[in-house]
Amino acid sequence: MSSTHLTDTQFSSIGLTDTLIQGLNDAGFINCTPIQEQTLPISLKGCDVAGQAQTGTGKTIAFLLATYHKLLTNPCPDNTKGVRALILAPTRELAVQIYNDAMIIGKHTEIRVGLAYGGTDYEKQRKSIEGGVDILIGTPGRTIDFFKQNVFNLRTAEVLVLDEADRMFDLGFINDIRYLLRRLPDPEKRLNLLFSATLSFKVTELAYEHMNNPEMVRIEPEQITAKKVVESVYYPADNEKIPLLIKILNDEKPERGIIFINTKHSADRLNRYLEGNGFENAVLSGDVPQKKRQSILKQFQDGKLPLLIATDVAARGLHIPAVSHVFNFDLPQDAEDYVHRIGRTARSGASGIAISFACETYAYSLPDIEAYIAHKIPFNQIDSSLLPDVKPATKRAYKPVAKNRGGKPQNKKPASRRY
Repeated sequence: MSSTHLTDTQFSSIGLTDTLIQGLNDAGFINCTPIQEQTLPISLKGCDVAGQAQTGTGKTIAFLLATYHKLLTNPCPDNTKGVRALILAPTRELAVQIYNDAMIIGKHTEIRVGLAYGGTDYEKQRKSIEGGVDILIGTPGRTIDFFKQNVFNLRTAEVLVLDEADRMFDLGFINDIRYLLRRLPDPEKRLNLLFSATLSFKVTELAYEHMNNPEMVRIEPEQITAKKVVESVYYPADNEKIPLLIKILNDEKPERGIIFINTKHSADRLNRYLEGNGFENAVLSGDVPQKKRQSILKQFQDGKLPLLIATDVAARGLHIPAVSHVFNFDLPQDAEDYVHRIGRTARSGASGIAISFACETYAYSLPDIEAYIAHKIPFNQIDSSLLPDVKPATKRAYKPVAKNRGGKPQNKKPASRRY
């Protein structure tokens, strides 16, 4: 973490157990970020917190430390199938990231951590949870699936964490969340922690309904976008977007860039054009199988893949260091998503570049975005004469079509590849 985002408060001074301090020291975490400094004194006393802070400011470590501390300082209940802490996240990528962070800071403890998310590893996850876990980190759907099968119970749960609560609403998970909340002990019998990039009215209402008089903590609410993101916007015609992006990629040469796009079809099309013009890239979206998603993310995180084309499934919760550029190839239709997208760069005090295209199709979103972030995005002129000639998109190789008994192809056209 960069010193620009750290306070003078050290983790060793706030009353954490020695085993947690060991894990933090091993990871190089010595000083608190503002959200950690302000929420931990409250949550370590056993009081509920609803925290708002922009992405990349340490919310995950804040709620993990409070969760571990609660479990380490309380006697373990006599409930072999019981989960002691439930941490819910809206996406599988975020759930995996929370799990990885939990393993780092809790490695000197004997707290057992389990994962429950859709898409892959069903039996592996089930066996792990059946073997007994103290902290269960999961997405709502798979967590409910295992709960209904009695793989675990929540009768003696001591901690509930809702991460990216506003995204839970956006993705339609709120009924699933309420299902699980109603099966936990009463709010005053557990520690409740809610963290989000925005504390909207809906999220605040949820907090007051299912938490025990939570204390609201807002960090820099007036500074919505990260301070060190250099923003700019172009106004291309729809047919200028790909040539303009290729020109910018040639000029900027991003070491690690995320290109956000609104639809899977457009992501596939852009992927093929970039490949055809010599830019190595991959697509990350909801339809990509989980193992492939994890492989793509690892290549991107390891610096082996310079460009990631992503739908908004990747806009939240991915802690990828050193993302130098974010491109809004399509402007998001929700102003809050603009903040989450460009928050992928300039994380933890680093600087970054966010370039947006206000094209014919999505330019109507720009006024709402600028109103939400409370500033105008600097405008860049396009010189059409400087746009490069774009080479054709690469063609996908399809397997030969199977023939039926009559010797005729069963389908004349290959199915389009979906992302």
